[in-house]
Amino acid sequence: MGDLYIALIHAPVYNKNMETIATSITNLDIHDIARSSTTYGVKRYYIVHPAQAQQALAQRIMGYWQEGFGAEYNPNRQEAFSRVKLLSELAEVEEEIYQEQGLKPLRIATDARRYPNTLDYAAVRAKIEEGEEPLLLLFGTGWGLHKDVMASCDIILEPIYGPGEWNHLSVRSAAAIILDRLRGH
Repeated sequence: MGDLYIALIHAPVYNKNMETIATSITNLDIHDIARSSTTYGVKRYYIVHPAQAQQALAQRIMGYWQEGFGAEYNPNRQEAFSRVKLLSELAEVEEEIYQEQGLKPLRIATDARRYPNTLDYAAVRAKIEEGEEPLLLLFGTGWGLHKDVMASCDIILEPIYGPGEWNHLSVRSAAAIILDRLRGH
């Protein structure tokens, strides 16, 4: 089974007007995706943001749960945060995985829109279970990953659909659903 990594991308992403932006790191995304990552055996959860001020904010939040009173108060949270790493660019994530694994990760994008190279969950789950190469699952914040990031991916995972037309989950909710579909029992 190939190791599964995830990256939460804050730039480049789109806003609701499809303009390229960088979004803010949120406390809930750090917490909830770290907890989901730990539950589903993700090797590392990367938070990708180019702004040092945003990284400093995330470090303060994480430090509280890793070293401060929070670590003493809630050791489970400390364990979840041990998988989280902050980096400035997606290329740094890929390089770190390559250095660790000796293989370039297979890049899998998530989006609420469908693309020509979209695969369903069963096909991607099989790649995880049967493959040896590391897999990097990309989640975009805001209104989704920039088209250049999407075009650079090997696979695009099918969107999550509810019973109606509305389709705009929070990234932490989408991450939990997707991880369950790919790694749950």
